[in-house]
Amino acid sequence: MSSWKDEISLKIINVLVYFLFLGSNIYTIATPHDIYYSGKETYLTPAPWAFMIWTLIHLLLLGTIAYQFTASGKKVIVDTVSWRFPLLGVLNAIYVNLWSSHHYIVAFIFALLVSSVVTQIYYLVKKHHAPSNFGDEIFVHLPFSLWHGWTTVLVVLTAFEAFSVNALNKPAGVWSKVFVFLALLFLEGTAGAYAFTSAEGDLPASIAIMWSLFAIFAQQRDPFVHWTALAFAILSALCVVKGIWGLYGRYRGGALHLADEERAPLIGGQ
Repeated sequence: MSSWKDEISLKIINVLVYFLFLGSNIYTIATPHDIYYSGKETYLTPAPWAFMIWTLIHLLLLGTIAYQFTASGKKVIVDTVSWRFPLLGVLNAIYVNLWSSHHYIVAFIFALLVSSVVTQIYYLVKKHHAPSNFGDEIFVHLPFSLWHGWTTVLVVLTAFEAFSVNALNKPAGVWSKVFVFLALLFLEGTAGAYAFTSAEGDLPASIAIMWSLFAIFAQQRDPFVHWTALAFAILSALCVVKGIWGLYGRYRGGALHLADEERAPLIGGQ
């Protein structure tokens, strides 16, 4: 019989790393020079409200930390995700610290490491652990899907901060616009890939990218970047609508299937 004390050392480490990770993000907005307003401005920088997505991720992960003490949660978070979760939390905390201190090139390297680990977790959760209850859906699949989509955005944003020009000092040239277009195309294409992974797609990951594209549209004043971001944001919104429709069909189909079973005769032939 399983107990909440099983693998207690890893569970405690998960709790500690969660608060380390949470603290790293709180630090970025608690410092006198709010990093979301004082960082390097590129032609892909989103509006500061884009980073509010961290709040949702942290709230969901708080549920994940509590859920690991249940039998269902232990099966996925402790037995399958295992040490990847604390590794991801530590790498993400280091990334945030480097990014907030404007060490963009090293931050980009850590963004790639974060992306690598969160992709491993995402694959394990999506391919090997279909949600069997509400807890799996809300505290496992939802936060890691959102985190995966948001990390994809952060890799692209950090790459521009590390290697592109400062938009406040230099007007957008041809090459800047080309790379911005390719980055926006990549993000929208990724949102589309999420949307078509299954009938309902990966809605949280698509929403993370859509949210970011609208934030880029809101922040950028160069006409080409501004309107291109809007066009790709609208396309990504269509991917989200596709996911919502697929999700509706999934639950409606499940409800109809359940209703048919309830109407079925208890004894064959009746």
